[in-house]
Amino acid sequence: MSENNRQPALHARGRIYSSILETIGATPLVRLSRLAEDAGLDAELLAKLEFFNPMGSVKDRIGLAMIGALESAGRLEKDSVIVEPTSGNTGIALAFAAAAKGIRLILTMPESQSDERRKMLKLLGAELELTPARQGMAGAIRRAEELVESMPNAVMPQQFHNNANPDIHAETTAEEIWTDSDGTVDVVVSSVGTGGTLTGCGRVLKKRNPAIRMIAVEPEDSAVLSGGEPGSHMIEGIGAGFVPPILDRSLIDEVLTIANESAFATARKTAQLEGLPVGISSGAALSAALEIGARPEMAGKRIVTIVPSFAERYLSTPLFDAL
Repeated sequence: MSENNRQPALHARGRIYSSILETIGATPLVRLSRLAEDAGLDAELLAKLEFFNPMGSVKDRIGLAMIGALESAGRLEKDSVIVEPTSGNTGIALAFAAAAKGIRLILTMPESQSDERRKMLKLLGAELELTPARQGMAGAIRRAEELVESMPNAVMPQQFHNNANPDIHAETTAEEIWTDSDGTVDVVVSSVGTGGTLTGCGRVLKKRNPAIRMIAVEPEDSAVLSGGEPGSHMIEGIGAGFVPPILDRSLIDEVLTIANESAFATARKTAQLEGLPVGISSGAALSAALEIGARPEMAGKRIVTIVPSFAERYLSTPLFDAL
């Protein structure tokens, strides 16, 4: 029996958790051998599978971290309401953390976000305010600010400004990558939404090995990091149309822009070759990783790609149109 056909020995967790919130993190780093072989790469591709978090995305980490920061700062009272603009996954992360803690939550988001995300948010008890799609995340942010101004008991974590966002990635995500790879990483590829993942990981990993290259990924149709104009695109969760305030651009070695269809195609191929149904922004990041890995100087190098979310959250999007 080949190694890939063997089920791993059972490793019990050895504890009973007091809350679902305690299960966040410690996501696996998985080698994508078939995807690399299909592309003819001599580089090694690894995927940090953030959909192993309890609500299925990398944002679980920051949802709990931002609420924890509000609690530590004494900004949450018994009747407090959390208000936050979100493209979806951060909202789900905040919603499950707020539900577990008994906190009221109002989320503003562009109406273009998938039905799956909206339904999940409502299931978790969040209240939704949808903003016009053409306004992008900027419109959702403006509406959230209006709500906070009109509600005396409202607080806004502000994921695009909140230091708890990159800090939790520095404390957990970066440490997991370093430990699981035994410190042998050459490139880290991260699609940029708030910029928290790239900033937190880059801060730690580059300090330990300055030669590690941090690659930022953004939509071709909203390439603001590359000096382009903001625009509408179909890669949910990234490309907010402005440079996120918490993004430390000094950590970025290169920015790659990815077309909508490239993100869709790579996500589909990853599912078909690796058995990993990944989300759209994951497809964008993996598309960039394949582009980097094809370079001659990448032969024998190890490329880690952050895979933010799972495909099932995008059933009503063009990711599934060609199937």
